[in-house]
Amino acid sequence: MSLRNFKTSNPVFNGYFWDNGSTSTKTMSVAGICLKSILGILVIAGITAYLWKLNENGTPMHWFTLGGMLGSIVISIIISVRHQWAPFLVPLYIIAKGFFLGGFSSYAHRNFPELPYQAIGVTIVTFFVMLLLYQLRIIRVTKKLRSVIITATISIMVVYLMSWILNFFGIKTYIWGTSWFAIGFNVLAAIVASFALLLDFDYIERYKNRAPKAKEWLATWGLLATLIWLYVEVLRLMQKLAIRF
Repeated sequence: MSLRNFKTSNPVFNGYFWDNGSTSTKTMSVAGICLKSILGILVIAGITAYLWKLNENGTPMHWFTLGGMLGSIVISIIISVRHQWAPFLVPLYIIAKGFFLGGFSSYAHRNFPELPYQAIGVTIVTFFVMLLLYQLRIIRVTKKLRSVIITATISIMVVYLMSWILNFFGIKTYIWGTSWFAIGFNVLAAIVASFALLLDFDYIERYKNRAPKAKEWLATWGLLATLIWLYVEVLRLMQKLAIRF
C-alpha cells in the first residue's frame, strides 16, 4: 500500500507531507520541531501561571477557558485546510491553548495545588516512555495499530462532543462525574492519547529531512495537540481520584 494512504489520529499529519513540493532546499528536522515545541510549551506555561495568579485574586476563569478552547478549535480547522498559514497560525494556537489550559487547570491549582505539577510530571514521563518504546521498536507502528488508535481517538472525541452539546441542555453525562465509569473513561482516554504519540513519532521519522522546512510548524502543532490532550486527561483523572478519595 502506498504511504499516501497512511493516516494518523493526529489530523495535522494527514497528507501534508505529500503537498506540492517547495523550491526551498531546507527540510524539516527533528531539532527544529523540538525547538518550536519547547518554545510553545514555555509560552503556554507562562500564560497558565499568569491566569493562576488572576484566579487566586478572584478573577473568574470561565471565559478564559471557553475562549481558549473555541479559539484553538477554530485555528486548528483553518490550519487543517490552509497548511501554508501554519507559521502564522500555530503561534496563535499556542496562545489560545495557554488561555484554555490556564483556565482549565485553575480549579485544580486552587483546590489541589500539587495536582497540575504532578500531571505535568506524568505527561513528561509518558512522553519519554513512549518515545523509548518506539525507538527500541518494542512497540511497532503497524497498519493494524494505526487503525485501532485512530478508531479509538475518533470514538473518544465523538463522546466528548456529544457530552459537551448535551451539557448545554442541562443533561449531565457520566463521563464528567467521579463515578468509576467516569474514572475508567479517563484512564482509557489517557492511554489512547499516549499511543497517539507513537503515530506522531512514526510520521516524523518517516519524513524528517524530506518535507519542506515550513512543515515543522505543522509537526509542532500536532505534537503539542497530543501532549495537551494527554495532560488534560491526566489532570482530570487526578482530580477525580482526589475528590473521590
